[in-house]
Parts: sequence; C-alpha cells; structure tokens
Amino acid sequence: MKYSPDALARLNDNPLYRTIGIRIDACADGVAHSTMTPRPEVCWPTPQPHGGILFTLMDTSMAFAALSTADEDSDCATVDCSIQYVAPAKQGPFTCRVATTRKTGRTVFVRAEIVDAMDEAVAFAQATFRIFNVRAASKD
Repeated sequence: MKYSPDALARLNDNPLYRTIGIRIDACADGVAHSTMTPRPEVCWPTPQPHGGILFTLMDTSMAFAALSTADEDSDCATVDCSIQYVAPAKQGPFTCRVATTRKTGRTVFVRAEIVDAMDEAVAFAQATFRIFNVRAASKD
C-alpha cells in the first residue's frame, strides 16, 4: 500500500507530530522516509532533541512502514522496539529511513536509522509490529 500525498498531508496534520516537528515524507511497500526539525520545546537547553523524541520519530516512522505492508483497513501496535543511540543529535534537521525486513502473517519486522543534517548516523532501531484489522478489533 502506498500513502497518497493527501493521506500524508492528513497524517502530518497530527497535533503531536506538529508539536515535535515530525513530517512523514513518503511511505509505500514497507519503506518510509520522514524528517524532523525539532521544536525548542522538545529539546534540552541546547538545540539537541531529547532521546525520547528521537524514539518517537523512529517508532512513528516504523509503524507507517509496517502499515504500508497491510490491507487498507489495518492498524498496528508496537510489540517490541530496541534503539541504539550512536551519536549526539546535534545538527538537525534529522532524517529517519525505514525498511521492513520481514513479514510473517500479522507480524512485521522493521529497521530504521536516523541521520543528522551531515548524513551522520545518530540512532539505529529495530522493531516488531503486530498488524490487526480495525473493524475486527472494534468488535472485541
């Protein structure tokens, strides 16, 4: 499944994403690309974003990559996510690149990296997502 420009615009209108500075740029067929220009409210006293903000960027981007492998009426939940911070996040904007590595049934495995404005690695992550049908889940 590919997210259309209109669908991406609706996603990016999310108040949380606007507050943090996240923008989903592209998402299709298990791959996602997003950017973040962190707002001062989510940074330390320096322009460096808090690690939890980087985690949110990765988890959000990986979730959309996982969802892009599913049917249209699907949603997902993070089952597990591991992140390694390999360098300070000092020079934004930051780019998150995501790729699905495997899908088995309703379980999707995803990897991501965040790079800074100099294309230097800031963080790596791998996660597992569970896909579920929204209509079926609402009956439970």
